[in-house]
Amino acid sequence: MPNYTLEQSRFSHFFLASAKSAPFWFLVRLYVGYEWLIAGWEKVTNPAWFGSGAGAAMNGFIQGALRKTAEFCQPGAACHPDVQMWYAAFLKGAVLPHLVSWSNAIAVGEVLVGLGLLAGLFVGTAAFFGFFMNLNFLLAGTVSVNPTLMVLALALMSARRVAGHWGLDRYVRPYLKRKFYSQRF
Repeated sequence: MPNYTLEQSRFSHFFLASAKSAPFWFLVRLYVGYEWLIAGWEKVTNPAWFGSGAGAAMNGFIQGALRKTAEFCQPGAACHPDVQMWYAAFLKGAVLPHLVSWSNAIAVGEVLVGLGLLAGLFVGTAAFFGFFMNLNFLLAGTVSVNPTLMVLALALMSARRVAGHWGLDRYVRPYLKRKFYSQRF
C-alpha cells in the first residue's frame, strides 16, 4: 500500500502539534473551561434548570427562541429572523415535550465540558461538546459569548494533540494508546 506524506507549515505545526505551544493552549483551555464550569454550575444549583422540577428556565429560553422566527414577523416589515424555521420545528417537536431531560442534560453537560477542559482530560471531546452546545445556542438566537467560545472550542479541537499536554491528557492518552492500539488487526 502506498504511503503519502503531507507537509505542514511551521506555523500550523507549532500551534497544532508542538509541545512548545502547550502554555498557550493551557491558557485557552483554562478560559474556556472556566466559562463552561461557571455557566453549568449556575444551572446545576438553580432548581429552574436542574432537578426533577427543572424546565422552567428552559421553557422561557425556548419560547424566546420561538419568538425570534419569521412566524412572529410584523406584516410589511423586512424580517431577518434570528431562528430558522427548521430549528424552531426541532425546538417545538423534540425539546419542548422533554424540557426536564434537556435542561438537566445541558446543566450537567456544561459542568462536564468545563471540568474536562480545566483538567485537560479528553480535551478534544470536551471541546467538541462545548462547540456543539454553542452551535445550538447560536441557532436558538442567543449570541452573548457563544461565538467566542465556539471559535476557541474549534481551535482546541484542532490542537487536541497538544492542548492537553499541560493536563491529564499527557498521561491518559499514551495509556489508552498502549491499552487499545497495541494489538494489530
